[in-house]
Amino acid sequence: MPIISQFYGILIYMYKEIGGHHNEPHIHVKYNEYEMSITLKGKVIAGELPQKQKKLIEAWLEIHEEDLIAAWYAYNDEGEIIKIKGLE
Repeated sequence: MPIISQFYGILIYMYKEIGGHHNEPHIHVKYNEYEMSITLKGKVIAGELPQKQKKLIEAWLEIHEEDLIAAWYAYNDEGEIIKIKGLE
């Protein structure tokens, strides 16, 4: 599961889920003991984060929507990992 971004102690991963239960473009987020899967459109698929970190992720998703879509297809189609800048 490659890390595509990290900021403020939040790690963001993307990985293939061949035959998985949620194939909509999404990311996996870890923050301390919390984990969450969220679509690139901001819909939570599973898990949870503290409210502050969830808001940061939602802002990051909005800022980098086009980059994330490109990264999703590059990784799932060609295995290419594209890193995306975190929040500052």
